[in-house]
Amino acid sequence: MASHRDLKAWQRAKTLAVGCLRISRAFPADEQDHGLADRLRRAATSAALNIAEGCNRGSNKDFRKFLETARTSLDEVEAIVEIANEAGYIRDEVRRELQARCDEAAWRLYGLLRAINLRIESGEVDRSRRIGTKPEQGHPPA
Repeated sequence: MASHRDLKAWQRAKTLAVGCLRISRAFPADEQDHGLADRLRRAATSAALNIAEGCNRGSNKDFRKFLETARTSLDEVEAIVEIANEAGYIRDEVRRELQARCDEAAWRLYGLLRAINLRIESGEVDRSRRIGTKPEQGHPPA
């Protein structure tokens, strides 16, 4: 089974999370503990962490559930970034950079979700094979 580190979706989500962690330090002090900075950090790290955790689940349906949670976390990051920009916490160029990272992570995540959905539709239940590999000739999918 593949490590989450091998997944482009996780790599992009991690890059987004690190960027959000760094950017959130510049938010006003009253936003740090329970405001937008905190929500941004939690949503961004949630996306990466759910991909990693789901990758090591035993079934494709479990993995899909974690990927869907990661997808909603990316939606939350996108909304927070837009609000933070309009509130004046981040400059427009920072918003554009974070939006581009979020879009890339989402694009990779959607591709991974499509692959998992195809495996589920084909009747493949467990996660014993790597994403992106083809069944061996003469053997049904594991």
